[in-house]
Amino acid sequence: MLLDSKLVPQTIVRPNSFVGLMALYESNFLRLLQLIPEIGRLDGCFRSRVAGDCDLFVEIIETSRYTVTLSLTYHLPTDEGLLTDPDITVRVYLDGQQAEVLAIGERQRHEALRRLVFEHREELDRRWRFNIVLNKWLDYLYDQGHLILDR
Repeated sequence: MLLDSKLVPQTIVRPNSFVGLMALYESNFLRLLQLIPEIGRLDGCFRSRVAGDCDLFVEIIETSRYTVTLSLTYHLPTDEGLLTDPDITVRVYLDGQQAEVLAIGERQRHEALRRLVFEHREELDRRWRFNIVLNKWLDYLYDQGHLILDR
C-alpha cells in the first residue's frame, strides 16, 4: 500500500466519514514518507533548503515503538522577530501507516492555507480540515524538492 501515491483524499465520496478520515491519514503518511523517508529512525531537529522556497524545519518531538510526533514549520523573519508558520504538529503511526494533525497554529498567514481552512469550514470537522492542510502542504513541499535525511 505504500506505493499507492495516487491516493487522493479529495475524491472520497463521504469526506466527513470515519473511512474518509482514515484514508486521509493514510495519504498524509504516504506524503510524509516522500518528504522524510527515514521518519521512524530520526531524532532531533532538521532543516531542508531548496531554491525559491522558505527553509523547512522539522523537529522530532517524541518517538516510541509505534509512533513519531513531529512539528513541521517555516521560520519567517518579521519586524517583531521570528514567526513559525504554518506550525503543524503531526503524530505518525508507524504500524498503522497513518499520520494525523494533533495541532495547527491558529493564525495562518499563508493565503492558500487560510483558503483551504475556510473552504472546508462548514462541511468538515476540525480533524478533517487540519489533515487536508497537512496533505496539501506535504504535496507542495515534495514538489519544491524538500527532503529530510538523517545527518
